[in-house]
Amino acid sequence: MVSKIVTKVYELHQRFWKLAAPATLIVVVLLGWWLWYVFTHESTDDAFIEGDVIVISPKVSGHIDKVYVRDNQTVSVQEPLCAIDGRDYQAFFNLARAELGAAEVEAEQARQDLGRYQKLLASKDISQQQYDKALLRWNTAKAQVEAAQARLEGAQLKMSYTNIAAPTSGVVTQKAVEPGMFVQEGQALLAIVPPQRWVIANLKETQMTHVKPGLKVIIHVDAYPGVVFHGHVESIQQGTGSRFSLLPAENATGNFIKVVQRVPVKIVFDGLLDPQKPLELGMSVVPTIEL
Repeated sequence: MVSKIVTKVYELHQRFWKLAAPATLIVVVLLGWWLWYVFTHESTDDAFIEGDVIVISPKVSGHIDKVYVRDNQTVSVQEPLCAIDGRDYQAFFNLARAELGAAEVEAEQARQDLGRYQKLLASKDISQQQYDKALLRWNTAKAQVEAAQARLEGAQLKMSYTNIAAPTSGVVTQKAVEPGMFVQEGQALLAIVPPQRWVIANLKETQMTHVKPGLKVIIHVDAYPGVVFHGHVESIQQGTGSRFSLLPAENATGNFIKVVQRVPVKIVFDGLLDPQKPLELGMSVVPTIEL
């Protein structure tokens, strides 16, 4: 009876180890892989899609005459966006052109008089003082021509500012302009978002030990589950996020509490992005840096 029990226990023991040994091996392999992954990768969920936002403002004031774009429209470089009523600036331009013409006529008359006075002075028919007055008139006329030319160029430049074009290709956003509006110089009319995208990952300072430009990055975007984007670390900000905040923390007090700081890391995408999977500014991403 005892021998049967011992035999049964031995068989169960053998079966257990036959099952446990592979399971233990699997656990050891997975644990080893996890430890390798932890020590060779840095990841964070405090990361977002970023890009440029170019705010379009007029250089002159006036009433909006025409608006050529709508919200979320794609525009190319130098494509017209809107136009300011330019009749006032056209009138200033015409006046400056007329003033330039009058100044040129006066300058020509002064030049001819100076030539005659120079001959008379050589023959002693006029005094040196009379010649000096003619020379002064000629110099004054030349200065008036230059001033009139500058006014004409300024008027022409302001007239050109009434037509507002896209400085770069991109998508129109935050459109706040309509025909008939009166806009001031520097007022925000709309914004253009160029197609370039990158990721700003805010890594903890304790994760920055081995992070450097050039490292490969695997990027997962919350909006596209299962899709993997590839990129690399382009640069590291020379300061933590709190250091460049509007109100930096003042630690020179008696109530100091150490908080782990975060350092913004710029990650750029490799290759062309899929237009079927647009990356909008502010989207959440999870980058994993391969150390």
